[in-house]
Amino acid sequence: MSGSNSPNLDPTPGSLIPQKRGLEDEHIPAVSSPLNPEAGASKRAAKEKAPVYREPREKKESFKKREAKSTGPGEARGTPDRSSPSGGKQNVSKKSSVATSVAPLRYKLPPPVPSDYHAPRAPVHVASHFKKTVDGEDIQFCETSEHVYNRKGFRYTHCVADPTFPSSFYYRQSETEPFHPRINYEDTSSHILIDRPGTQITTTKGFRMARANVGVREGRWYWECKITSGIRQPNPDAGPTETEPQGHVRIGWARREASLDAPVGFDAYSYGLRDVGGQKVHMSRPKDFFPPGEDIREGDVIGLEINLPSLALHRKIVEGHYNPAVDVSDAAAAQDVEPPDIIRDRVPIRYRAHLYFEQFEYHPTKELEELMNPSPSVGAGADKSGAASQEPNPIHPLVPLRTLPNSSISIYKNGKLIGTPFTDLLAFLPPASRPQAQVGARDGLDDGMLGYVPAVSVFRGGGAEVNFGPDFWYPPPSLAADSSEKDVQMSGMIQNDEIAERNLRPVGGRYNEQIAEDVTWDLVDEVDFWLQDGGSTERKSGVSDVGPTVLGPVDPEAMEIEEAMPSVIASASREGGIKEIVQEDE
Repeated sequence: MSGSNSPNLDPTPGSLIPQKRGLEDEHIPAVSSPLNPEAGASKRAAKEKAPVYREPREKKESFKKREAKSTGPGEARGTPDRSSPSGGKQNVSKKSSVATSVAPLRYKLPPPVPSDYHAPRAPVHVASHFKKTVDGEDIQFCETSEHVYNRKGFRYTHCVADPTFPSSFYYRQSETEPFHPRINYEDTSSHILIDRPGTQITTTKGFRMARANVGVREGRWYWECKITSGIRQPNPDAGPTETEPQGHVRIGWARREASLDAPVGFDAYSYGLRDVGGQKVHMSRPKDFFPPGEDIREGDVIGLEINLPSLALHRKIVEGHYNPAVDVSDAAAAQDVEPPDIIRDRVPIRYRAHLYFEQFEYHPTKELEELMNPSPSVGAGADKSGAASQEPNPIHPLVPLRTLPNSSISIYKNGKLIGTPFTDLLAFLPPASRPQAQVGARDGLDDGMLGYVPAVSVFRGGGAEVNFGPDFWYPPPSLAADSSEKDVQMSGMIQNDEIAERNLRPVGGRYNEQIAEDVTWDLVDEVDFWLQDGGSTERKSGVSDVGPTVLGPVDPEAMEIEEAMPSVIASASREGGIKEIVQEDE
């Protein structure tokens, strides 16, 4: 069959390797691979749909927002923004040309009644008993009544209606007799007995505290305390009953958060000195300070000096800008920090025949309570970084635990320097101090009265007399003789050099300074409210007539403020008047 013809065959392809066949979409793998790098691309592209165009809808503002933006004549004026913790504060840098504005909250109030324009009256002194001092003088101690006490998270200061303050609802801060540095009637325990000049105290109860009506925020200050009843002086000829102590006394410096129903040095907010053994006490931890065998006895005069850095350096510490390597002087700190405004959120109230400003008091913080009573389980759970276990220092992660460098408290006994029991005192400016979290309480604001205040606590018959100068029993050598003649300098505006180079001044010098500061900030608030009202010189209709009138930006949650204040329990009279409070005896 060699001659037979072979069948015709189709030509063989040039390559024997089969060609790749495209996969249909339904067979495409969801994940790409080296053999199928484009796998899933078309599937993903199919899933991606073009965005659907929706016509933007018109956003309607609420009534409160429209009311806040309205500025025309006759329209309701704006309200502070309660959504921000600063109450409407603008977040602008220091270099910005826009001024930072924070204003006190304003509430809807009726106009004053004629009696509101009368000057505040002093408390009523009800005679309790006479007590003979170590000098042989009989002192009549009294119970004070017809005044309110700082308690339950609220603080009170006297106020009076003034026709020159229409934008502030006619109310401004005031003072009562006696007009000199003394024990603060409102800032004492209700079981404290006080003499009529307000400089001597005692009690028949356990330890109770009284604070002065003057406080310090920066600089060097000095005051004295004489023990009028306590541990008796040694007397070999005296009988057993004549040598027993007539009570006990503790003295020192305290912040506003310190409890009034406890001795000085009980918590982290006060630094105290015991009469027994002359021990120093802080956070209820007594430690030896006086020489062994030496007590603080009747007739002894204890001088207390405090040294605080400038407010400028203080603010750098609490704001977290302090650098120990750079901020070595107060003068340098003053150039870098701009002091904030003094903001006082307060509302006038009536207590019997007296007028007071009521405001939220600064409250003990959880961090300092944990410092006083450490709990490893709570501390570890609350702060995993271990910040709570660190000792207080100027750069502590927790602001309430930051201390003030170069701050100290020194003690004198009968004119002789004993030593310096306390250094690196705890900072007090916000946010180191803050009010209790509740409706209407704004955090991070300084009301101008934060600081360290002279404090005395007495126990079961113990007695003490305070002397805030300038005529001291034992003036220290470094006390400037002409300190009381210096011009009043506003707190936070002092332009002196180093704190250490300032003259030691009597605490009593702060009395006139505080009044000047109150007057200044009352004027600042009045001008600020007047500008918010449009700056018109025309008389506001209805303000001096009948019926409640609203001036300026009014807090929309004013009613919630009243609900948050349990002390406000009585409504205004039909003729129109501010709220009245009632305090029960404790």
